[in-house]
This record gives sequence, structure tokens and C-alpha cells, in this order.
Amino acid sequence: MVTVEAAIAVCTLLVALGLAANGLTAVTEQMRCADAAREAARLAARGERQRGEEAAGRIVGGANVVIDEQGDAIEVVVSKRGPLGVPLSARAFAVPEPR
Repeated sequence: MVTVEAAIAVCTLLVALGLAANGLTAVTEQMRCADAAREAARLAARGERQRGEEAAGRIVGGANVVIDEQGDAIEVVVSKRGPLGVPLSARAFAVPEPR
């Protein structure tokens, strides 16, 4: 009887640890998305849009990077599927530098 209860407790603990590890991975990937969006916005504001897309792609592998220039503002959205299919996304804004 105790053996069955111990087995169930161990399985529950392993599932909880697995979910915690996936949660930590999702938080880390979200921070990378924010860093990538910020870096891409900074580079796009300097007139280096292509380098911004490349840098964001290197920071967050497999991410979708969208750079939208609307008049006096640049918006960058970096999105990716995280662990267990959780959608992750970060947005950054910048003002273009005078040329």
C-alpha cells in the first residue's frame, strides 16, 4: 500500500518539476524576445533594418520578426512558440534618427 502511494507521489513530483522547468524556459525565451525586439528597433532607428532583422533572428532562433515603420515611429514585434506551445511575443518602439 505504501509503495503505491510513494510511486504516485514520485510521479506527481516529476510532473511538477517538468512543468516548472518548462515555465522557466518560457520566461527565459520571453526575455530573449524582448531583448531581440529592443535591439532590432534600435538598429532600424539607425537605418539598419536588415541588420536588425538578422540580429533579432540570432538572439531568438526561429522567431518571427516584423518591423513596421509608420512615419516617425518604428515598431518591432518578435514572436515565437515557447515550450508546450505557449505563444511568446515582445514589442519595442523607437524613433528614427535624423539622417
